[in-house]
Amino acid sequence: MRHFDLCIIGSGSGNTIVDEQFADQQVALVDQGVGPDHVFGGTCLNLGCIPTKMFVLPADLAGSPAEAARLGVDLEFVRADWPAIRDRIFGRIDPISAGGEEYRAGADNVTLYREHARFVGERRLQVGDETITADRFVIAAGSRAIIPDIPGISDVTVHTSDTVMRIDKLPASMIIIGGGFISAEFAHVFAAFGVDVTVLLRSDRMLRGEDEDVSARFTELMAEKVTIRKDTTITGVRRTAGGVQLQTDGGDDLEADLLLVATGRQPNGDLLDVAAAGVDLDDQGRVVVDDYQRTAAEGVFALGDVSSPYQLKHVANLEARVVQHNLLHPDAMITADHRFVPHAVFSDPQVASVGLTEAEAIEQGVDYTAAIQDYGSVAYGWALEDTRHFAKLIADRQTRRLIGAHIIGPQASSLIQPLIQAMSFGLTAPEMARGQYWIHPALPELVENALLALKFAD
Repeated sequence: MRHFDLCIIGSGSGNTIVDEQFADQQVALVDQGVGPDHVFGGTCLNLGCIPTKMFVLPADLAGSPAEAARLGVDLEFVRADWPAIRDRIFGRIDPISAGGEEYRAGADNVTLYREHARFVGERRLQVGDETITADRFVIAAGSRAIIPDIPGISDVTVHTSDTVMRIDKLPASMIIIGGGFISAEFAHVFAAFGVDVTVLLRSDRMLRGEDEDVSARFTELMAEKVTIRKDTTITGVRRTAGGVQLQTDGGDDLEADLLLVATGRQPNGDLLDVAAAGVDLDDQGRVVVDDYQRTAAEGVFALGDVSSPYQLKHVANLEARVVQHNLLHPDAMITADHRFVPHAVFSDPQVASVGLTEAEAIEQGVDYTAAIQDYGSVAYGWALEDTRHFAKLIADRQTRRLIGAHIIGPQASSLIQPLIQAMSFGLTAPEMARGQYWIHPALPELVENALLALKFAD
């Protein structure tokens, strides 16, 4: 039985912990890999954030003729060369993944295990046919796509975000089950490339986690590009000669060449039998951690999707920095700051959000003020001829500090950054609006005017 100073499970953000500061320690890095090919480097690099956004950019270009026509410019979308787009993207990502694995495998103080692992006792891990122990463990095993329990679904080819980006050719038609950010981004990508996309929702709108005004507007605008079936329950799935057929509670059948399930991701803690190590899981299957990223088991930390409700790479990266510090400085630990966690949806339109929605502010009994500012109210919005997008800010009426920011429209993921900064460093809305220059006629004037539109007590 081999013993290590440190064992890290997962090659995503957990892999970033081990640097030259750990040169005097013997480290085990355990990772079966992600996706059907068990690639190294975690979800974000291989299956998530990075490749999806690399598909979004050409999709944005494919959709540009419609926008150009509004401005008097004639453009034409001819076709999307799917193999060329796919191969360009993974031709860059796959070597990074392979290079990362080769680097870790060649490190003097790191032993790389590329097999499934499970805990068999306190700080004791079964890896393939070998059992290893370590003084300290970091569980950073990520998450996996959820496949809903629908009659017949196991008998058809089902794609998830893990597989759909590597298909051989574009289908003529596609059904997407789910209305969250994964669905929103892939609906945009495939519809822009000419695929007939149908999105099936159990509820009445997409992106239900967003502020209601944003969610409603997004659903309205996405419905111009794809078919959205609301309040739909799928009762069965079966294979057809050309693809799949879905039966619904409405009694009608829907057919498509390809089925994409985008109903969320679940943490992988259960696959590791973490209970055997004294590690607790909550009702959602997440590894329970404290503010220092420590689990209930002594010497065992966790980070990222396996323990976080956010399932965001920037959260996992921050938590990895916290865990690294706490491993190196056990007598001077630091906590992870999750007060203002932003996110963005890279669809068309873009959506970005941080802090409370208006419904959450009401639920919490906050004395708040809110303002909606249209893109078309500022000069750059005139240039865009924008009549459909907006920023919505929510502030505490007493402290005058922002408690929520929600943007739907072009450059939303960038426009929200100064608002995140204001919330993180305690700037009031008036201080932010009037305490700096705002370049005219740049699009950030949308943020400036939204701040000025907030009404506070005298």
